[in-house]
Amino acid sequence: MTVLSVNVNKIAVLRNSRGGAEPDVVRAARACLDAGAHGITVHPRPDARHIRADDVYALAELTRVRGVEFNIEGNPFAPPRDGYPGLFELCQRTRPAQATLVPDGDDQLTSDHGFDFIRDAETLRPRIAELRALGCRVSVFADADRAGIELAAALGADRVELYTGPYAEAHAQGRSDTAVAAFAAAARRAQAAGLGVNAGHDLSQANLGAFLRGVPNVLEVSIGHALIGEALYQGLDATVRAYLRVIGEAA
Repeated sequence: MTVLSVNVNKIAVLRNSRGGAEPDVVRAARACLDAGAHGITVHPRPDARHIRADDVYALAELTRVRGVEFNIEGNPFAPPRDGYPGLFELCQRTRPAQATLVPDGDDQLTSDHGFDFIRDAETLRPRIAELRALGCRVSVFADADRAGIELAAALGADRVELYTGPYAEAHAQGRSDTAVAAFAAAARRAQAAGLGVNAGHDLSQANLGAFLRGVPNVLEVSIGHALIGEALYQGLDATVRAYLRVIGEAA
């Protein structure tokens, strides 16, 4: 069955908007795990707009103690700066189960596209090798409609994470069937090349079930923005359990 990794970035956004330590990112992550989430995802950015390095270290310890997956997302090409040691250094210090490479920059409000595997091949290859040498499973962010998704396997990646923003938009407009077909085709191409398939971005309780029913053998979904937003009304425990029901019903 597809596993659920909860992205807790938005908890850190709320904390940072006021300063101090509340709401507590680790406490929120613990609540998600208590409700049955299979893992925790973070996406620290160089500008520390939400998750900070100290959060990464604390969540790494929580997930280690709980025996669940820790997934660190980030741009492998972003240089270190004050307060941000770089993706590789964070992974070296915490040894997450999975490192997800995403081509985002400071000027992006959120991740909104995958890698061009044809253009980026020779720069990605050594970064993937470095992370795999740490014992991390490596996933790379990918657009379903971009040619060359199969090349991620030749670069040494273990998985691709399909960027599902376009699917979520199509679902909201009542065009989910066509979008699902495109994502299913991309997943099959990746799987034929030996890659596992993850998915994430703008997935919600409303659109997740149709996606999982239509796209074969999705190993993991990483969900943050919608889940945390829904939890403002329903509570974290109830919301995580609701997502797990959606996943179970789609299996």
